[in-house]
Amino acid sequence: MSDVFDSLVGQDRAVAALRRHVRHPVHAYLFSGPAGSNVHDAVTAFAAALQCPAFGCGVCESCRRVLERVDPDVHVAERAGVAWRVDDLREVDRISRRRPLGPGYQIMIINEIELTVSGTSPSAPALLKSLEEPPSRTVFLLTAEEVGDALDTVVSRCVEVKFRAMSDADLEEVLRQGGASADAARTAARSAGGNLARARVLVRDPGLGERLDAWRSVPERLTGTAAAAAQIAVELSGAIDGAMAPLEAVHAEELARRTREAKEVGLRSLGSRKELEAHFKREQRRFRSDEVRFGLSVLTEVYRERMMAALGDLESRGESTEGRAHHRVAASLSAIDLLVETNERLSTNIDESLLLVDLMLALARL
Repeated sequence: MSDVFDSLVGQDRAVAALRRHVRHPVHAYLFSGPAGSNVHDAVTAFAAALQCPAFGCGVCESCRRVLERVDPDVHVAERAGVAWRVDDLREVDRISRRRPLGPGYQIMIINEIELTVSGTSPSAPALLKSLEEPPSRTVFLLTAEEVGDALDTVVSRCVEVKFRAMSDADLEEVLRQGGASADAARTAARSAGGNLARARVLVRDPGLGERLDAWRSVPERLTGTAAAAAQIAVELSGAIDGAMAPLEAVHAEELARRTREAKEVGLRSLGSRKELEAHFKREQRRFRSDEVRFGLSVLTEVYRERMMAALGDLESRGESTEGRAHHRVAASLSAIDLLVETNERLSTNIDESLLLVDLMLALARL
């Protein structure tokens, strides 16, 4: 018999736990897992199951309202800035104390709670207060990518449900269930780094194959001149800009859907538009960084292949090729070290265009 959890591919242990918990829910759950591990789909499915008289049948009116994000008793909290502020969480607490309009629960979804312990004014104590004194018909559903020691007190008030990064096969299956062709699903899954949200964007991207080819061709195109290296960097930056179009289309569709739903319930405009647009900007920044990391991983694999081919030449002991093979092995190892360093520099919020120019110039000198 199918239910709302069937779509959570590759998370058997987490799904089994959620099916148990929905029958005897407590006041707070923490869904933790790496970016794109289907955490957000799981939160929506669990919220639907909590509201469903049959614990998540997926077809009743209660499930439909939650899955279509129109249940007035399911509230997704929005933060005003990069980190959660105390005022943001006080508003969450205020809403959490409302009585549900329907027969189910008042469900409060708070994403990225690791951002309650970042910044100059950590807001975790405000969240903790809500978790320690919850109304009887309110359930908090929290999410986090990383659960560090600073969150120990928050975690202690929750039941933690852990998710793992999705395999390429899992991603491919989800994409094919969504209507993607076998080839498109396979290419997107292999390029997503275990991230379902990214895979769902990439499968809509007709330029993905060209970007793969562009990154793979870099070593052959580096002629040793600064001009050639700079030109390659410019082309890769342009490809990254082009990769944003499918994500921007997804965001435009989401904004149109929410605006339409607001009008359907009698609102003149979408009240949370500013917060939603800020959320979209954060997603776009992350997607750009992920796109660069994707390219670096492709390039790393190319240099590994070149190194293995050179090691094969060394094993053949051909005197005419031995010196060149030694050089190719050393150059490939140096290139891989440069790519690791570049990936680390990306975390410092350096401009991606400058980062790529630096990388291409360094690789050209090898």
